[in-house]
Amino acid sequence: MTPSRTTREDPGVDGTGVLETRLTGLTREEFARDVWARTALLTRRAGDFADLFSAGAVDELIARRGLRTPFLRVARNGATLPDSAFTGPAGVGATIADQLDDTALWREFADGATLVLQALHRTWEPVAAFCAGLSTELGHPVQANAYVTPPQSRGFDDHYDVHDVFVLQIEGTKRWSVHRPVHPDPLRDQPWTDRRAAVAEAAEGEPYLDTVLEPGDVLYLPRGWLHAARAQGEVSVHLTLGVHTWTRYALAEHLAQAALAVLREDPALRGTLPLGVDGPDGELDLVRERLAAAVTRADPAPLFHRARRAQGRPAPLGPLAQLAAVDRLGPGTSVRLRPALAPRLEGGRLTTRVGWLDFPDDELPSVARLLDGVARPAGELGVPLVARLLRAGVLVPGEQGPPL
Repeated sequence: MTPSRTTREDPGVDGTGVLETRLTGLTREEFARDVWARTALLTRRAGDFADLFSAGAVDELIARRGLRTPFLRVARNGATLPDSAFTGPAGVGATIADQLDDTALWREFADGATLVLQALHRTWEPVAAFCAGLSTELGHPVQANAYVTPPQSRGFDDHYDVHDVFVLQIEGTKRWSVHRPVHPDPLRDQPWTDRRAAVAEAAEGEPYLDTVLEPGDVLYLPRGWLHAARAQGEVSVHLTLGVHTWTRYALAEHLAQAALAVLREDPALRGTLPLGVDGPDGELDLVRERLAAAVTRADPAPLFHRARRAQGRPAPLGPLAQLAAVDRLGPGTSVRLRPALAPRLEGGRLTTRVGWLDFPDDELPSVARLLDGVARPAGELGVPLVARLLRAGVLVPGEQGPPL
């Protein structure tokens, strides 16, 4: 390992994005040029993450939020326990048979099991806001899990993920062993279990990085990098932010789908193969020619943007606050674009994660102004337009805080 390339000590906090100010100490440009999808990066003392998550948050989620699977899984010695080992009925008034059983979880944890709180970007607001901000910076979807490991325990064997990760050590310490990939840049349908033997062999070799993460440290691993971690002399709590990176292969899939949609309108390609055909050889030249032409003409952008919208969710919407905003609406009412909508205005159509709306030409300048997320009075935009967008869940009251 080359420390000067993989380690940053005491990052500065004068940048504007969370990537620089809270995770790496690198500007977005530096991270993109030297680290992103290339190499592991350890950042010591990146900051205090107590505002994002804590041991108290773990207890709150498990004991008081009525979580169900799959919002939690439990692992011991490299194996995941069945849900029945830590779930049970919810009691009187709730016909739910698989809520978390805090007593069963305590017993498993005391016996050395790791608790994995999954999808915290859906269940814990500070983490949700952080993930939304990071996703906007990176241009790729971000999700979050928390790993809670008792002293001297390990939840999972050496493995790789099919997404990039940022590991944020919250409490306690954990020793990480990191090895180079055996299968660089795995796709989402190429899990480490397909290469168990190669992973096990590589894990026996000299690690690329062998270090103990302390509270405030951050470790970035591109997809495919092997890793295993063990808690030290106290309970370890860390957040893993999973970055589900878009790939050129995904873009190729969208291009192929778009090309096939073009070929559906080609009479020659819809034609029946000759009677008695026993193979494709006599037809491939025509198919290749028409397919190549379709690929040249096809536009994968709509499919790409649709898939991207589907991989994220808009910021939470409170129905009572929204109704109050509609009822009190007047020229002085402050409104703004709902965060994390992934809006696109093309022609007269606005497409977002909550659907699409068409607008007449005279309303388009006001709609375009809304896309910067800045709060504005309804009178500046047009009260009827604002009323429509509030009812559609595209706008929210402006006093709800800054956009993510």
